[in-house]
Amino acid sequence: MSAREWLRTRLGLDALQHVVEEKRVPVHRHSLWYYWGGMTLFLFGVQVATGILLVLYYRPSAGEAYESVRFLMTQVSFGWLVRSIHSWSANLMVAAAMVHMFSAFMLKAYRQPREVTWLTGMALFALCLAFGFSGYLLPWNQLAFFATKVGTDIMADVPLVGGFLARLLRGGDQITGGTLTRFFGFHVAVLPALMTAVLGTHLFLVQWHGMSVPPGVEQEGRPAKTMKFVPNFLLRDIVGWLAALAALALLAALFPWELGLKADPYAPAPAGIKPEWYFAWMFQTLRILPSRVLGLEGEMLGIVGFGLAAVVWAAVPFLDAPDGRGTRARLWSLVGMLAIAYVILFTVLVYVGGRA
Repeated sequence: MSAREWLRTRLGLDALQHVVEEKRVPVHRHSLWYYWGGMTLFLFGVQVATGILLVLYYRPSAGEAYESVRFLMTQVSFGWLVRSIHSWSANLMVAAAMVHMFSAFMLKAYRQPREVTWLTGMALFALCLAFGFSGYLLPWNQLAFFATKVGTDIMADVPLVGGFLARLLRGGDQITGGTLTRFFGFHVAVLPALMTAVLGTHLFLVQWHGMSVPPGVEQEGRPAKTMKFVPNFLLRDIVGWLAALAALALLAALFPWELGLKADPYAPAPAGIKPEWYFAWMFQTLRILPSRVLGLEGEMLGIVGFGLAAVVWAAVPFLDAPDGRGTRARLWSLVGMLAIAYVILFTVLVYVGGRA
């Protein structure tokens, strides 16, 4: 028995080959948006590969974290490049995930029977944000220290459970070396484990239900065109991945990620401190809210509003019309457009509105 035959019978490769040969992708005027899921997955793979290289040199303690990153960037061959690619790919991954999420919303890809696919996608997006938040502190520089302090202070304002969540993240009442170690554990162990489980479920559901066709295309009444996933769609996917890799290399080479100054808990916070861009719209919202609204703390009301909005956004498959048509469906499409405009506008305002 040949090695190929042995593997085929032991691993069930016939079933996999059947899936590969039979899987097809709809072709229509909105097909471009199908590629953003694969783009997000590719950038996550870049994160894993570069993260493994970084963790070989990183030391998760307040006394050694900054120095280990500086050693990596100055003494290790191409260490600065690996770190820059890791940081840039993290930002591009969140951007790709946002495009994928909003395009799925606007094309109503959450319609039955894909409700659970949407929910797992929302969980993956939340995990992407958690990766960004936990990884931001790891270099233990001044900007990351105070940005994390602001972020956990905001979390402490969550009604009922805020104090518990803040202490859980910090490992105490203040940002300390214990917080750094805890964030490292979240970043390299807890979050990857959750991501693996949720991502596996999401990919299985996408395979099981196939890619959705927007209601507008369905209404045209013509037979849907399709193309084979392998090799037609996959080759197009790979072209996008190569373009993303080229963009990463260009960004990392021309705009290397800076390390900044080492964190000093007793130093004043840097002027005009801002969160990462994917949290900026929430930061801007909290900044413009008055201190008191109807006798309640404005920041707390903003946080509650974000939470309710997230619940509604995740529950939209059960709130929209089942067929994605009619007045209710058009109303949710309007909600989606307003949400996109709101996020873009308030993100821009953070960077053009002067110091915080």
